[in-house]
Amino acid sequence: MTIPAYGVRSRRVRPPRASGLAARLRPFAVVALVVTVMGVPLWLIVSTAAKSQSEALSPDLSLPSRWLLWDNLAQVWTQGDIPAAFLGSVLIVVPAVALVLTFGSMAAWILARRATRLNAVLYALAISGIVLPPAVVTIVLLLRQLGLAGTLTGMIGVYVGIYLSTVVFFVTGFVRTVPLSIEEAARMDGAGPVRVFVSVILPMLRPVLATATILICLYVWNDVFYAFFVIGGRMDTLPLNLFQVANAGLYLNNWHLIFAYIILMSLPLLIVFAVAQRRIISGITGGAVK
Repeated sequence: MTIPAYGVRSRRVRPPRASGLAARLRPFAVVALVVTVMGVPLWLIVSTAAKSQSEALSPDLSLPSRWLLWDNLAQVWTQGDIPAAFLGSVLIVVPAVALVLTFGSMAAWILARRATRLNAVLYALAISGIVLPPAVVTIVLLLRQLGLAGTLTGMIGVYVGIYLSTVVFFVTGFVRTVPLSIEEAARMDGAGPVRVFVSVILPMLRPVLATATILICLYVWNDVFYAFFVIGGRMDTLPLNLFQVANAGLYLNNWHLIFAYIILMSLPLLIVFAVAQRRIISGITGGAVK
């Protein structure tokens, strides 16, 4: 029989601390890794886009003998039909992202607040689109039956259906962290469901909606696969136009023009990312103050 030793405090076993040198070098290692992963491909694109045709035949990380970046960008802008393709991308991306965020956030709010078996099944079906890829043949046949094949409306509907599950997945988990007492206080003041969602829930969703906006804009803006089968040959987007002019031989062995096109195509995404990133930070700090 063991007799407990009273008055003796048990010592907590602390995990061994990292050495001082390793702790100091860890931030520098992380920065070096990020610079290598992101900086090297970025420098490859910029340096190749600034070279002449002969220097860009074999893209590498070397400096161009003469910087021709602005000349190559101007040539791509005029010869690659950038304005028309940019307009086509905007006409598809803006309505698609707006509809996905609106319908997805509304559906996620209902699924998060009403815990029933039916809603659990609907939530599982909604997020299954993240794992199950849509069948292109079925989509094209359905659009033909509806008379939407090759139209702007059909392309927007395809993107809304594909990426709605992503918004539902993100927003549902976020809504569950919002206290229910906030909505109950708004209902006691006479606010209806629409007013509660627009005035109370939607402002709190700004950080997660900004994250979803970045992801969906990235997917839709760079999409070639679905655009090729739905609107290919009838309307141009920036990735689809690059695919077509590259296959037509306009940019054959002109890697400097291809990389210059990629820079022009990526600039709107960088702007969206900068704006949305600011929204994320402001939304998080605003919620912390509250």
